[in-house]
Formats: sequence, structure tokens, C-alpha cells
Amino acid sequence: MAFTFFMRDQPPLERAVDEMIPYASGRSRIKVWDAGCAQGQETYTLAIILAERMNRFGFKNLRIDATDHDSANHFGDVVTRAVYPYDELRRMPAEYFEKYFEPAEEQGMFRVVEELRGRVQFRYHDLLSLEPIGVEYCLVVCKNVLLHFSYEQRIEVFKMFHKALAPGAFLINENTQKLPKEVAHLFTQVAPDAQLFKKI
Repeated sequence: MAFTFFMRDQPPLERAVDEMIPYASGRSRIKVWDAGCAQGQETYTLAIILAERMNRFGFKNLRIDATDHDSANHFGDVVTRAVYPYDELRRMPAEYFEKYFEPAEEQGMFRVVEELRGRVQFRYHDLLSLEPIGVEYCLVVCKNVLLHFSYEQRIEVFKMFHKALAPGAFLINENTQKLPKEVAHLFTQVAPDAQLFKKI
């Protein structure tokens, strides 16, 4: 089972969101793709960061498409229900926990508030299908996934992300996975200390 946690890699995600917001300003629909979302901790971390930084009008126009290929672990059900044990939320800043989580029916469990859940749509998708789930995305997030792929597979996945992004939009992946030289002409790096790229 994939492992991640809330607020993981928070600073680079915040940097990506800060780059995306002025780019997406004025759009009637703002699309973000969280590719390889596992059980949704990263997806809702991203949703919290976006909610904190976007104005209310922009956030209402936001849709986060959360995808993962692992149907055996019922990731879709977990992401859609958005109910998590308190132990997973301990490291979250208190103000975020109080603002974006509410007690669930089960003891010791908390649900992400509707304000965030309503912005997230889950679907099963295998990145190695090399078919994007859509186009005109303002931001694609793919963290802690590409390390499981071969170098050749990563090249093709980056090409797919390029197709999915709107012109001038942004891609962020984990710091351990550098952009292959074969696709360097498709992106320009935005920050030297993060794997954050802008589509050329």
C-alpha cells in the first residue's frame, strides 16, 4: 500500500500553488491533477493550501482530479469519504485541523469538510497508460510516484503531463526525480531548489 501523510512536502506544494494562482487568475475553470494520490492525504493537503491562498471566487471554480491505479486498496472509496484517524492528523497545524476537519461518526475519526471534498473528484487511472485524463490543467502534481518507474517510463510520463497541461502551466514532482534530459525542451524550471516546472 502506498504511504504518505498530511502536509508532506508542504513547502514545495505551497511554492507550486503560489506560482499557479496568478497564472490561473480570471479562468472560469481551474483544473489541478494530483497524479498518484494514494489515499488522498496529498490531495487534501493540496486542497487546504489552495483554500488558504485562493480567493473565494477562484476556489469555487477549482477542481482537483485525484487519480491512482490501485483499485485493490479501494483508494477511491477512501478519497471520496475523506475520513481519517486522528493519529494521521496530529502533525497538521492546529488552525488547519480546526478549520478543515469535523468529527466523523466513528470514534477517533475526522472527515474533511465539504468545502474541500466538493472540489475533489477521484478516478482510477494508470499513469503508464500514457493517456492524460484531460487537458488544460493549470497544475499537475506527481510526487513520490515516479521513483517506481524506469527511466524510459518516466520520459513518457513527462510527455503525457506536457499534453495535459495548458500552455504556460505548472508541473511539480518529487525532488529525488530530476527531469530527464530527453524532455528538458518541453519545460523550464521555475525554482532551482524544487522540481517545479513551467510548460513551454
